[in-house]
Amino acid sequence: MNPSPRPRRIVYPGTFDPITLGHEDLVRRAVELFDEVVVAVAAETPKTTIFPLADRVALAESCLAGIPGVRVRPFQGLLLHLLAEEGVRVILRGLRAVSDFEHEFQLASIQRRMDLHVETLFLMTSDAYTFLSSSLVREISRLGGDVGAFVQPVVADALRQRFAPAEEKRIE
Repeated sequence: MNPSPRPRRIVYPGTFDPITLGHEDLVRRAVELFDEVVVAVAAETPKTTIFPLADRVALAESCLAGIPGVRVRPFQGLLLHLLAEEGVRVILRGLRAVSDFEHEFQLASIQRRMDLHVETLFLMTSDAYTFLSSSLVREISRLGGDVGAFVQPVVADALRQRFAPAEEKRIE
């Protein structure tokens, strides 16, 4: 009996609001393990996003453009439907700390319960990004802080635009 072929593609789902250097690090590491990483930007989310879907996709495409084997796409509805559409059975999830594990384990368990062929691969975040989250980046930017150490310049610029005082937006 031949063993199953190694999965060649993986889906990395998220809101990416905004995409951070931590997300980029996980993608770079996943590309070393898989031929293609599909970064799937979720349209629906229980979180309140600051960027519309099209902007989140465009920012992710811009940040990940130089990494061969990466494709960014939006998705709507159940992640399992996207996996079937893409012909992928492995989901990538990043873990920053033990506190992430409970939620991620719950998601992985329900995905597996809904489709026994779906696997979730957990990658630990690199030490440099264990503290980093999109919500922290949004908050720092909203309060006028410099997020340049946490995101690509294109994302920092988009955040500055998003949170610029109304007078500054009118001048441009």
